[in-house]
Amino acid sequence: QVQLVESGGGLVQTGGSLRLSCAASGRTFSRYVMGWFRQAPGKEREVVAAINGSGNRIYYADSVNGRFTISRVNAKNTVYLQMSSLKPEDTALYYCAAGESAAGRALYQNPYDYWGQGTQVTVSS
Repeated sequence: QVQLVESGGGLVQTGGSLRLSCAASGRTFSRYVMGWFRQAPGKEREVVAAINGSGNRIYYADSVNGRFTISRVNAKNTVYLQMSSLKPEDTALYYCAAGESAAGRALYQNPYDYWGQGTQVTVSS
């Protein structure tokens, strides 16, 4: 069982930056693929970024590539999402998720078994 707690959301102006953190419980954090997802009102949840257990494979959605950076510190059981050049369309509830690595699947297709409660990011125009 893994419990995930996100933090770092808030209100920021267009062009600003935020860093989200996701702290995980348990002693096997490094075995999990970690993903950041977001869901805006009236829209489906979408994967924003994902990182494998060792951190040497990373995926970004086209909409955030070049602006967001995902990273992890396994010794701290934490995954981060550094968000820069934020736009109003980045406004959403952001979730982190953990899942066992699925062989043969791209990171954005990895199944996730554990989810956090989410942290709100609002970008004002």
